[in-house]
Amino acid sequence: MSNLDQDKFHYLLRLADNSLILGHRLSEWAGHGPILEEDIAMSNIALDLIGQSRGFYTYAGTIENKGRTEDHLAYFREARQFKNLMLLEQPNGDFGKTMVRQFLFDAYCKPLYRELSNSKDETIAALAAKSLKEVTYHLRHASEWMIRLGDGTEESHTRVQKSLEDLWKFTGEMFDNSEVELRLIENNIAIDNSSLKSEWNKTIAEILKIAGLTKPDSERFMSSGSFVGNHTEHLGYILAEMQSLPRTYPGAEW
Repeated sequence: MSNLDQDKFHYLLRLADNSLILGHRLSEWAGHGPILEEDIAMSNIALDLIGQSRGFYTYAGTIENKGRTEDHLAYFREARQFKNLMLLEQPNGDFGKTMVRQFLFDAYCKPLYRELSNSKDETIAALAAKSLKEVTYHLRHASEWMIRLGDGTEESHTRVQKSLEDLWKFTGEMFDNSEVELRLIENNIAIDNSSLKSEWNKTIAEILKIAGLTKPDSERFMSSGSFVGNHTEHLGYILAEMQSLPRTYPGAEW
């Protein structure tokens, strides 16, 4: 595997891990949604995300060329080998907190996938273009709930505002670039994450204003380093649950 392919492999894992971990978190709501329609909506979004992760994992396995499939990459890596954003592994909390986490990530994903759809790597571009169609809906859905809850009752407003403040410290690393990404940016394969921050800030500000919510003003104490395996304690619990069956029964098939 060339140095360029090795960089692409790790970048694809980042994209896949993001979708997989958030998809798994949303799947935990199945059967527990506040209303039936929302239960179905969150399950469908979770399926979209897991579908995205499958595409990125499959391409990563092809580039690596060591016989590892999407299942190997999802179920047989340790927590330190995962590259997902720390925001996405945070517990669901109440429904409002889940929507805040979704909104913060979707507002980042929409410009990311739009720009990645012009990647020099045609497979990454195609996967990003497909994901963009899905995340456009995801962002609209999460935005509507941010407005509905923020501009709702005193209780819903207070809860969503607190969730926003609790999760804010995990948003900074979305706009960092690892050494791997910097090299891929030079080759017109990856996107400069820092270039997405302006649009992200604009989207966040617009929705929070309508919702009557206050944007946290602190840029200090931002968590970072997930690309190189730094995570919160929550990821280990997710993987223990998600990976239990394939690790207990290797090679099991439905």
